[in-house]
Amino acid sequence: MRKYFGTDGIRGEVGKGPITPEFMLKLGWAAGQVFKEHDKKILIGKDTRISGYMFESALESGIVAAGADVRLVGPMPTPAIAYLTRTFRASAGIVISASHNPYTDNGIKFFSAQGGKLSDEMEEKIEYYLDQPMQVVDSSLIGRAKRIDDAAGRYIEYCKGTFPIGLQLSGLKIVVDCADGATYHVAPRVFSELGAEVIAIGVNPDGLNINEDSGATKPELLRKNVLAEEADIGIALDGDGDRLILVDRFGKVCDGDDVLYIIANHLMDTGRFNGGVVGTLMSNFGLELAFSENGIGFSRAKVGDRYVNEKLIQHGWVLGGEPSGHIVCRDITTTGDGIIAALQVLRAMIEEGKALHELLSGLIKFPQKLKNVRVAQRFAPAEEPELQKAIAMANEKLNGLGRVLLRASGTEPLIRVMVEGRDQEMVDELVDYLANEVEQVALNKSKQLADS
Repeated sequence: MRKYFGTDGIRGEVGKGPITPEFMLKLGWAAGQVFKEHDKKILIGKDTRISGYMFESALESGIVAAGADVRLVGPMPTPAIAYLTRTFRASAGIVISASHNPYTDNGIKFFSAQGGKLSDEMEEKIEYYLDQPMQVVDSSLIGRAKRIDDAAGRYIEYCKGTFPIGLQLSGLKIVVDCADGATYHVAPRVFSELGAEVIAIGVNPDGLNINEDSGATKPELLRKNVLAEEADIGIALDGDGDRLILVDRFGKVCDGDDVLYIIANHLMDTGRFNGGVVGTLMSNFGLELAFSENGIGFSRAKVGDRYVNEKLIQHGWVLGGEPSGHIVCRDITTTGDGIIAALQVLRAMIEEGKALHELLSGLIKFPQKLKNVRVAQRFAPAEEPELQKAIAMANEKLNGLGRVLLRASGTEPLIRVMVEGRDQEMVDELVDYLANEVEQVALNKSKQLADS
């Protein structure tokens, strides 16, 4: 068990442990100790939240104190850091971001020299040094910090390079919502330089408005703009640019399952498909059925893009993702990338001559409802007999025509309750029932803790 690292790095509320300047200084030092064994260069990027500047300075100080060098790229999407870490031959990349969370939160993600998530072994090494006394190297060995001024341009050209030469976005009107986050100066340029007419929203970050009523987690603003502008498609990214949610010309919101369906079928139709698709425990059962009917293999991973990536590598497949909008195209990049995924959908629209809604005509989703239950302390639902009985009862009611999933969030004190079935009324009823059961178990645990 790791003390600080969760399923997606280290994340929490700014000013509360471990998201403090003191911890970030020590974390930078610990990372420097680990990665200077391989190469002395570590890349640091961030999203647009105001606390990023504070943590950037702290990390930089810790890293150079350990004797490693720093390359600063400023506000950049998370997937851009994965790409730049590879191209600069750095030993690691660090992203200061809390992804889709509000500005009051922040966090740290690490990328390996290959642009992938760190192994458990590397995270454990960093945690080992976090518990050691911090010692500064001799003055002659202190690391150096430099700023990379052309990082945005490099990443824009990389994204454009994944789109076929000769193919243009001319004639498409696109609304792009950057959530006032890290893609604000990147995403609109990618799509406009490929020929699209771009209406950009969420491109005025002030350090406090990241993800505020906008972006991939709140697509209503995008939907309104698509309808008002009579656009062909709307593209919503989250604060750090690794999620993608779409809106079609009629205002219908399309999630990660829809994106996976479009990309997989287009790859199949153009003879470029290999293997199958990795989804997660949250992927809609209708997606699995649609892939089965089309002869496309499907495998479920645990929730989290690192687990999607692990299963893709295990199977030797290239396409996977989550309903939340994390889409991994491993034949192009090493991690979830909202811009890259959007370009694959736009390619399908152009090459097939179809609108977004037409590309989704064969996908029929089951009604699905998710309810988050906040708890004082996370626990494993699978280890609670009362919840297992409740799940068994719910499955009996669904009679094989749906799914039930209870899981603890990897980043927040939440138990996520999901029910999927053919009948919406029954789905709603079972979600409420299971959420009440979770609340009762949580209450009992709190009482037991207080009594002890």
